[in-house]
Amino acid sequence: MNAFHTIDSQLRRNLVVLFATGLLFWSSMASLLPTLPLYAEYIGANKQQIGIVMGSFAIGLLIFRPYLGKMADERSRKLVLIIGLSVAALAPLGYAVVKSVPMLMALRAFHGISIAAFTTAFSALVADIAPREKRGEILGYMSLVNPVGMAIGPALGGYLQVKFGYIPLFLISTAIATLGLLCTLQISNPALIEAFPHQKNSEGSWQILWSPRVRVPAIVMLLVGLAFGTLSTFVPLFIKSTKVNLNPGLFYTAAALTSFSTRFITGKISDRIGRGLFITIGIACYSWAMFLLWQANTATAFLVAGAIEGIGGGTMIPMIVVMMADRSYPQERGKIFALCVAGFDVGIAIAGPVFGAAAESLGYRNMFAFAGILTLIAIIIFVTQSSQDLSSSVRFALGKSKDSYALD
Repeated sequence: MNAFHTIDSQLRRNLVVLFATGLLFWSSMASLLPTLPLYAEYIGANKQQIGIVMGSFAIGLLIFRPYLGKMADERSRKLVLIIGLSVAALAPLGYAVVKSVPMLMALRAFHGISIAAFTTAFSALVADIAPREKRGEILGYMSLVNPVGMAIGPALGGYLQVKFGYIPLFLISTAIATLGLLCTLQISNPALIEAFPHQKNSEGSWQILWSPRVRVPAIVMLLVGLAFGTLSTFVPLFIKSTKVNLNPGLFYTAAALTSFSTRFITGKISDRIGRGLFITIGIACYSWAMFLLWQANTATAFLVAGAIEGIGGGTMIPMIVVMMADRSYPQERGKIFALCVAGFDVGIAIAGPVFGAAAESLGYRNMFAFAGILTLIAIIIFVTQSSQDLSSSVRFALGKSKDSYALD
């Protein structure tokens, strides 16, 4: 981690506190991941309603992420972090008292604001701090908060639910997020305009979204978001339906462990050879995982699929974040992250209700095969459309040339 020695001591302190904050945030969020679909079923939701409940999370993401991205650019990254942790602390208290499906949907939508705020501000703040030549390495290290939290949270949540029930689980989730909020208060926020006075003013949101530097990554994130939304919503129910003796939380733990390992190496290498190859590999791993789930009948098969999905998430998502940091000025970075990742949000929003309806007639197994096909389409789009023409796109996607949209 020599990259951290190139940074001012105050900014290094910011990174340490940010890491602790991120770890607590993702542990809180992930503790609910394997249990909320089961809780929705427990209070009377059918398969389609479970999909809508889980997909409702993305409503808060979609509505608030663009506004929060703009707020992070124009006011304060720290303020947006505080909003994210506050919502993460409040939402589980609502789950503890809700007993109806419509109210659970509303709470899930509210809970979605937490990720919209936290991920946008966290990524933008780290990108502000990291030197350009070490950006991939530092963002890669800082993104470890996600797999570590995802390794701890689901296993903890699954254990608490089985041992003590849903209410203690919700209270622990609130307590963890509250600790993260206390850490956030220790972060100092850089003044972007003063720090980067020579940069141009930001474009409008729609101009940014439809520009080639953002549009293609957003479409790729949409298609992968569909696959991820299917995983996060239906894997626990699929495992239960197959009668396989496996704690669903262990699927997410397997994914988190490989995601953690991957992020240690990809960021640093991407600073030398570019981001494109790793994005291609990441999407391919998502496809592989979906098709493995299509055929899964044993605990080993589920865990292998989870591990491969973790490699995909640990490779593709951080590299797209770094690529968008390369393609953006500091004053527009929050908006660009928000708009690009909004594609992922839309995918999650669609996956729950659409695939939930499909599961009623096709079953969970065929649903994962269809998700695999969508990620194959994402590979084709990225390889052929990620740069200014077909030849340069293919070369960038295979790690043979630089990103033509990157800003020096």
